[in-house]
Amino acid sequence: MIDPQVPEEPGSVRHGAVGPLTRTTGRQVLVLADGDGPVDWGRAGVRDVADSRDFADGVVPPEVLRESPAVVFAALGIAVVAADPARVGVLAAGATGRPVLSVSPELVHHVLEQGTASYARGYRDGVADLTGRLLAAPGEEPAGPAARFEDTRQATWGVQAVGADGSALSGRGIRVAVLDTGFDLDHPDFAGRAVTARSFVAGEGPQDGHGHGTHCIGTACGPRTPPAGPRYGIAHEAEIFAGKVLGDDGSGTDAGILAGMNWAVTNRCPVISMSLGADVAQAHPPYSAAGRRALAQGSLVVAAAGNNADRRAGSWGFVGAPANSPEILAVGALDQALVPAWFSARSLPGRGGQVDVAAPGSEVCSAWPMPARYNTISGTSMATPHVAGVAALWAEATGRRGLELWATLVQEGERLAQPSVDSGSGLVLAPR
Repeated sequence: MIDPQVPEEPGSVRHGAVGPLTRTTGRQVLVLADGDGPVDWGRAGVRDVADSRDFADGVVPPEVLRESPAVVFAALGIAVVAADPARVGVLAAGATGRPVLSVSPELVHHVLEQGTASYARGYRDGVADLTGRLLAAPGEEPAGPAARFEDTRQATWGVQAVGADGSALSGRGIRVAVLDTGFDLDHPDFAGRAVTARSFVAGEGPQDGHGHGTHCIGTACGPRTPPAGPRYGIAHEAEIFAGKVLGDDGSGTDAGILAGMNWAVTNRCPVISMSLGADVAQAHPPYSAAGRRALAQGSLVVAAAGNNADRRAGSWGFVGAPANSPEILAVGALDQALVPAWFSARSLPGRGGQVDVAAPGSEVCSAWPMPARYNTISGTSMATPHVAGVAALWAEATGRRGLELWATLVQEGERLAQPSVDSGSGLVLAPR
């Protein structure tokens, strides 16, 4: 369901709830009312406020993000404030001009990678084999797992499954922002590509010291004919915007992520991919506002549903933040048989928290920082850039943006046999 236009009444402040295990920073995230009216920060005793409009291309330096008493992300209408509760209360009460719609604690997010693919595959195949033997008639050879796709010399199974290898589109002219751990700027597979890289992590440049971001960028925008190995990228001529919002340790705060989103929207990126999150079952108000305002400006935000399930043990998990905001497209992971991966989170009842679409996320081969060059990992993180790449192809093919692009991904996908709580509207497919 696509209904991100839920009105928020000025003056009705909602305080975001977080679980006991969710890390916070002590700062607060304020969602400002629609419009561009000023906030009288001085009246609340908050001074030296930074505004994204004061920096070229909306790039708020990471040191400013860390040290400023307040930072306003103008394109999103959101501010991150380091102030005592009394001052935040003055802002929340609307006594400083522009009303405040919600106040939420600033969260810490992490990469959403499922690192035990080999064990998972062995476990899955072992269970399938045992089940088949127990159910088979005497003398009958049990059937093996029915994988529909596998890696070939020409293309990875994910590129095949979404139909990118048969598409005439390339993503030319489309800017794809991947907000993650950065990018290996010296990766030989991307020589000559248009890449704009920025860091929003204090003390770290945009170079990827983790690997997760390079892997996601590779899937979304990798080359059509890599110098070595099969094709692993989808929108192979898209313009890459690599925003480092997670540090080399794989974690980052709301401030850095919102700064990256603000930068991507300011630079008119039709697709924003975020393979990150926090295990918070309730939608985090800042991302609902950011997703809605991004859509209104022509940017579709795609995010990983999360890996907190263990379907082997009957645990279905839940879609975490930011993907559980109704205004952000949540992506579940599929395996080679096009069934939900064992770690992929399931939808929660109620508005928000739904898996919207699904994509390949198990044993995905893509780029990795040198000297490794390539790596195969699993997670809803790996599914998300498949969707981002496909979205770029549809944006190129149709000229559609925002909600229209969202609707196209939903309408043009392949319906799967699994319930929608697991795979949403189904597998995303590239245009022919």
